[in-house]
Amino acid sequence: MTAERRTVGRAAPAASRTRDDGGAANRYAAYLETPPGRLRCELAFKNLEAYLPQTGPGGAAVRALDVGGGPGELAIRLARHGCHVTLLDRSAQMLDVAERAVREAGVSNRVVLTRGDAAAAPALFGQGVFDLVTCHHVLEYTEAPADILRAAAHVLRPASTSLASVMTRNWAGAVVGAALQAGDLEGAERALATGEADEPMFGGRVRLFTPAALRAMLLEASLLPVAERGVRILFDYLGASTVRDAGDARVLAFEQALGTHGEFAALARYTQLLARSGTRARRNGGM
Repeated sequence: MTAERRTVGRAAPAASRTRDDGGAANRYAAYLETPPGRLRCELAFKNLEAYLPQTGPGGAAVRALDVGGGPGELAIRLARHGCHVTLLDRSAQMLDVAERAVREAGVSNRVVLTRGDAAAAPALFGQGVFDLVTCHHVLEYTEAPADILRAAAHVLRPASTSLASVMTRNWAGAVVGAALQAGDLEGAERALATGEADEPMFGGRVRLFTPAALRAMLLEASLLPVAERGVRILFDYLGASTVRDAGDARVLAFEQALGTHGEFAALARYTQLLARSGTRARRNGGM
């Protein structure tokens, strides 16, 4: 397996079942700058930040692999946190967008862009080389999500502090959102029946996951979940004036608090699971 490496870069959903073009990459980058996109990113990083390893082996900087990292938004956050980040994506167009973003953010010395498929990570990097692996909004787009998780587990260092963060679209959230937010009863019924939803940005259909199914896939890949969070629960149903009057900080704090409660997280748009590496994690206890 060969890979194209760059000094900086961007990523899109790996092993995507949707279109791979520059227009889609730019639309996705623009979406992440909108209020719902910013909130999604802020919540995901805050959830991750609470469990981040502080150092790598021997006090070295944390080595992170960002699988399917989109336009580099998460890679930039991790680099600013002090991590050395490898952003892996198979889309050249997404990597172009991320490359510009990384340079503009001034973190080019901490980010390496690699073009390749997510499932090929073990062949590209070897076993147990990363202290952190993030896999956000990738599983929805692939025909073999279990292969992606096994690859993530393979490259994750087998230590009690190593961490994997996985985030996907939540089945219940997609059904309820289609019915209540979009008023699309037909789309809600279709999502309920098929476990898939329309993808308006990239085109095509994407998979939906229940938290239980996601937990089971992680365990099968020898990743032990230690925390589960719902991401974006009520925001999508609040009016713009309500969000504006409340302010970004208040909305973020409220959503973060809601996401820690399973009763509310069950209806979130996205599910985020944080997991430790196999046998070491079991000694420290799981969820």
